[in-house]
Amino acid sequence: MPVPLYQAKAEFFRMLGHPVRIRVLELLQDGPTPVRDLLAQIEIEPAALSQQLAVLRRSGIVTSTREGATVVYELAGGDVAELMRAARRILTEMLAGQHQLLTELRDADVTTE
Repeated sequence: MPVPLYQAKAEFFRMLGHPVRIRVLELLQDGPTPVRDLLAQIEIEPAALSQQLAVLRRSGIVTSTREGATVVYELAGGDVAELMRAARRILTEMLAGQHQLLTELRDADVTTE
């Protein structure tokens, strides 16, 4: 029996639901990146990064190649980079709305004093 689309989407977003995975995807938007560079920018234990990279690789949204002793990761397609940009836009709008609400609440407190 095929998996319903909404369930497949939920699994996809659940796979993205880890801060290290999101950070890796952000860094890979700049192009292929060796694991050593990812480690330097994320500052976690190598084993922990390896585990998160394996999840991303199994999902098919990143690919890896070996160049000698160096493993290089990159996004599997431009859609992932677009998803990350869309998430940034959505969060920016959400936070701007929260900031506006906070300003209104503060202004309301001043007028009632």
